[in-house]
Amino acid sequence: MATVSKLSCPSLTAPPPSSIRVRSLIPRVSFGGVSRVGDVPRLSVDGKRNVGVSLAVRCSINGGNGNAAKRTVLHDLYENGGQSPWYDNLCRPVTDLLPLIASGVRGVTSNPAIFQKAISSSSAYNDQFRELVQSGKDIESAYWELVVKDIQDACKLFEKIYDETDGGDGYVSVEVSPRLADDTVGTVEAAKWLHKVVNRPNVYIKIPATAPCIPSIKQVISKGISVNVTLIFSLSRYEAVIDAYLDGLEASGLDDLSRVTSVASFFVSRVDTLIDKMLEMIGNPEALALRGKAAVAQAALAYQLYQKKFSGPRWDALVKKGAKKQRLLWASTSVKNPAYPDTLYVAPLIGPDTVSTMPDQALQAFTDHGSVARTIDSDISEAEGIYGGLEKLGIDWGYVGNQLEVEGVESFKKSFDSLLDTLQEKANSLKLASL
Repeated sequence: MATVSKLSCPSLTAPPPSSIRVRSLIPRVSFGGVSRVGDVPRLSVDGKRNVGVSLAVRCSINGGNGNAAKRTVLHDLYENGGQSPWYDNLCRPVTDLLPLIASGVRGVTSNPAIFQKAISSSSAYNDQFRELVQSGKDIESAYWELVVKDIQDACKLFEKIYDETDGGDGYVSVEVSPRLADDTVGTVEAAKWLHKVVNRPNVYIKIPATAPCIPSIKQVISKGISVNVTLIFSLSRYEAVIDAYLDGLEASGLDDLSRVTSVASFFVSRVDTLIDKMLEMIGNPEALALRGKAAVAQAALAYQLYQKKFSGPRWDALVKKGAKKQRLLWASTSVKNPAYPDTLYVAPLIGPDTVSTMPDQALQAFTDHGSVARTIDSDISEAEGIYGGLEKLGIDWGYVGNQLEVEGVESFKKSFDSLLDTLQEKANSLKLASL
């Protein structure tokens, strides 16, 4: 395995900015009925797909995605629903994002798993990687050079949205090494380094919401660096994330806080995946009736917490200095259980000042047959009933959050290590070929 430094901040000279399958849908009726928006096709009630524009990015294919759709439900989501649709994927050529931006996508998120898939399965990185290896770069330094170039190029594409919204939208997220999830100081140093080397105003540095990294979030925010806090799986940890953001703003000493922003990435589908298994083990009718309901219920309560924490005297004092709310971002929005509606983790979570980051599957499904209505707080009593009902059945929300956090960190570590191994193999092949 390739050697990875403790801080995962190799010496790197930032490269200059360049000029720059979606699963078939099963029959179902979408939330809010079936409609047609602009030129985007919808499913008919019997579930048969109409042929139309695909929003799936086709990486490294000549010609990219072709013509962009004109107006989609994603525009309505932002303009009427107050929610920013982001794309949870990134690969080369980043110009393949242009049709998505035209279709209403307003930001991009990435993670180690996304880059592992992009770099290991594409030839688009070969030329740059070969140059890096031949110049003597070690494997990890080469990895970060590849990543930084993608992030910089993507930031350039979203710069117009960032400027038009005065820093409210148009962000591209890049995550610190997953090996730092239990390293408070290392995470701070990695975040500072990434922020400096990417050197774009619309970059978000992703930091996991692990207990050791909660203090890191405060410190990074206090240094004026915008943060995407990721891997949030529970209400208690989410509240700690909000407090870290507020503490960081207060500790910054800045007179103008308007350029320090943040999102809190609250994961949804993975919650149902774990709790559904627990409910099936319980096995009684009451438990089985709650399958597929836990994630959305907890998310609805998270939005209530968001509204509570970003109000009152403490927040008002920060607003006077230009502070912006740390928006809730719904992550892990693709449906893992094919028996569930394919917009299950998008349609019920629409509300003002939120973000929904969608991978290909979820983005395609919602654009194809989603509709816009404020749903996140349409029935809070039901959400509270589901949340409490699960507790009465013996579901420990603290255990669920901790378990999913461990699994999430380990998954990203595995992807990170796998990619470094793949790059090492490529480097060895290049060296052999040059002999």
